[in-house]
Amino acid sequence: MVDVAGYMSLGHVFTAHITGNLVVIAADFVSHTPINPVQVIAIPVFVLAVAAVWMLASAWGKDRANLLTLLLTLHFALLAAVLLCAVSTHSFSSPDDFTSGLTAMIAISAMACQFALPRLALPETPSTAVMTGNLTNAMLALLDLLAAKPITAAVRSKLLDSIYLIAGFIIGCLVAAAALPLLGDWIWSLPTVLAAATTITIANLRPPGYEHDVQRQSPL
Repeated sequence: MVDVAGYMSLGHVFTAHITGNLVVIAADFVSHTPINPVQVIAIPVFVLAVAAVWMLASAWGKDRANLLTLLLTLHFALLAAVLLCAVSTHSFSSPDDFTSGLTAMIAISAMACQFALPRLALPETPSTAVMTGNLTNAMLALLDLLAAKPITAAVRSKLLDSIYLIAGFIIGCLVAAAALPLLGDWIWSLPTVLAAATTITIANLRPPGYEHDVQRQSPL
């Protein structure tokens, strides 16, 4: 949802699929097409944002019980900042000006947080931002199933998780593409509301043993 909204309203910049910007930059360079400076800046901004999230998690110390909630709250705050910037500067109607570029950088920082969050707080979970790996895992598990190979409970669980994530990703992309002409800059309210709902849910409905699992799984 964020990638579609960013690409369509912030000057054709990938806010989540950062390597997509590298592809476009390379293609523009070879074809002697003017390179979008926002796409260039997006790459170091993403790297620095991931580093900042890592430093925040490291400073949190050994108390990992609330790390997931902390990072989800940060993710929500960044998306709320994107919404505020987009609505106040009318970035949808002027996708190539400075304020739209600034809005894109905040969106990229939000997605950097989303990328880093599973790695830091729940390292056993699949990525929720880029679906290539999830699609690969789902396809391999399905092929094993069709070949009548034994499927362990762990593989079956990963298969189901991948299918749910892929379905959610596709639905999010379709919803964002359909809603953008209707909502304009307010399109950012959709991921912001979803981030808020997720943060509140996780903060109040932790499964039994969550604190122990987070402390045991955390790589920091």
